[in-house]
Amino acid sequence: MVERDPNPWRRFLALPNDSRAKTIVVAFLVSAICAALVSGATVVLRPIQSANRAAEEQARIEALVAGIPGMTALLSEAGGSLSTVVIDLGSGQAADGITPASLETALADPANWTELEPAVDPIGLGRRPDYAQVFLLRDAADQVSLMLLPLSGQGYGGRVDAILALRGDTNTIAGIAITGHSETPGLGGRIEEAAWQASFPGTELRDAGGEMRFRVARGRSSTAHEVDGITGATRTGRGVTQMVRFWLGPDGYGPLLDAIRRGEF
Repeated sequence: MVERDPNPWRRFLALPNDSRAKTIVVAFLVSAICAALVSGATVVLRPIQSANRAAEEQARIEALVAGIPGMTALLSEAGGSLSTVVIDLGSGQAADGITPASLETALADPANWTELEPAVDPIGLGRRPDYAQVFLLRDAADQVSLMLLPLSGQGYGGRVDAILALRGDTNTIAGIAITGHSETPGLGGRIEEAAWQASFPGTELRDAGGEMRFRVARGRSSTAHEVDGITGATRTGRGVTQMVRFWLGPDGYGPLLDAIRRGEF
């Protein structure tokens, strides 16, 4: 009579390869080992992934800054670096539980958008996201000295996207970069030219009474609240005017600007 092997592992290995019990156990062990390896890799790689995301975000910020005429020199003079935060546009405060990394996912949910009535939608977008990512520079006293605000609107040929740089007084434009448009080349398409964008720095949004006065002029600017117009591109200029007025108003970044003026941000 053959003696029973007292070692259970050897008895298991001695089972035929087509044994159902052996197949199930081997599959379970392989799955458990793979799960452990994946979990371990996740733990080990998490700090590296976080560092890579931070580096990518910083590179994106630097690219945005480089696209705004005069911004690189301005930041160099001011010192420090831009930080990024997701803003709840309704409250003007940092969004609760939404980070730059999760913003895209949050905005994929229609519930995180606000429908705009025609009376408050001069740019014709139809709806506005409830959250937006902005970039802030703080001075030595930890006060906001510069902010980069994403804008979007409608020009003559379609959507116009831009980044507006605003000084810490929340009223003086430091620069603008047009990041996307569908305007006619040689006419409205000139909004992407550095020569036209150079007329923005120093322009004031509101008058002494707080009324929004910013506009793209029909020709050369003649007041502190105007930037030069583009010949033959009146509708493009009107679109940029409405875009800036909307986003810097109460339905855009207005609550954020109010919080900054009160020293609450």
